[in-house]
Amino acid sequence: MPRLIAGLALIVIATSANYSQVKTVAEYMQQVQALTERADLKAANDYIDRHHAEILREWIAITEINAPSGHEQQRAKYIESLLRKYKLDDLHYDSAGNLIAVRKGTGGGPVIVFDAHMDTVFQLGLAIKATIREGKIYAPGIGDDTRNVEALLATIRALNEAKVKTKGDLVFVFTVEEETTFKGVKAYVEANKSKIDQYIALDGGYEGFTYAGIGINWYRHHFIGPGGHTRSRTPPYSATLPVARAIERIYQLAVPTNPSSNLNIGMLGGSDVVNAKASDAWFTVDLRSTSNEVIADLEKQIKTILDEEAARAGMTIKTDVISTSPAASIPGHRDSYLVRMAEAVHRVAGFDPPITNAGSNNSSAALLAGISSISTGAGPCDGSHSLAENCEIEPFYKGIKKTLLLEVALAGVE
Repeated sequence: MPRLIAGLALIVIATSANYSQVKTVAEYMQQVQALTERADLKAANDYIDRHHAEILREWIAITEINAPSGHEQQRAKYIESLLRKYKLDDLHYDSAGNLIAVRKGTGGGPVIVFDAHMDTVFQLGLAIKATIREGKIYAPGIGDDTRNVEALLATIRALNEAKVKTKGDLVFVFTVEEETTFKGVKAYVEANKSKIDQYIALDGGYEGFTYAGIGINWYRHHFIGPGGHTRSRTPPYSATLPVARAIERIYQLAVPTNPSSNLNIGMLGGSDVVNAKASDAWFTVDLRSTSNEVIADLEKQIKTILDEEAARAGMTIKTDVISTSPAASIPGHRDSYLVRMAEAVHRVAGFDPPITNAGSNNSSAALLAGISSISTGAGPCDGSHSLAENCEIEPFYKGIKKTLLLEVALAGVE
């Protein structure tokens, strides 16, 4: 671990050197304010103002194409059909199924990646129909992450219509499987990490942003016993009994709020029929923290509970590790060029941004690779991952303008 931290620190130093000495947020705010007064940036914002209805229709159209994680192809094809009209310098799919669009700069600037994920958490076959009432739009997936997919599409059109020329390349990556395995972002970062200067994940968020990633570990714990008929006297118990006891005890564990940490048991399973004692009963654990040490401590406490309850019932434990992603942070990143410039952009855009270290999205993969990264978003939404998911409509257009300003501020302009 010390070697990893040292390596990441060297990467931060090298990255910062590309921009000479990092300035204060106030100094960056002056630069960003000057950008907003340019005729081409005003024209880009004017484009967004004049196309509210078109943006809303497109946002709805993308949302209504259900895209469960691992089944993003139909949505990707629709997004591709839109991007084909934008006269981009490159548009292609990579080996993981990510859709990548490149708007090349004039030269002499950094490579800035903006990422929005295409997948949702909803089941195959779900018919999605968006509805609008009282200034909000309701639909599963309308916010996570379709609002940010549409924000990127709208900014590309605005930049093109206003003929904004950035120095650096803007790379727009529409990723797959963010909600499950991080397959898309991991593949993209692994293949391109030497070329990326900054990585911005648009996923959630609106008024503020995150600069570090929360660790996320997923497990499926099984209690294994002999099973039997409901009327059987031996064996005495269904494997569901130690599951129930273990779950109750796990939820009594003290989970710290500082550092930010979470624990959830979201899925349960047991026998396939009513009249059988389960020989294999299981539950999942979603364990999260900004501290890898907290995760390790909670893992140890959970293991103790599992072992004790298995012994009490005369059964055995089998644990499947579904996925692991350690807490992702770069030493000194809070005071890096990217974070300070992002803060300046948010403040000039009219926000008093909360800035936290508990991101839970594709930015973690970039941070773990030593790439300066943040996560933010383009609109206020509620009910993420539920059928009642909804977003406020009017603030979304302000969020698109914020995203556009962040693109231009980071890539630089002639």
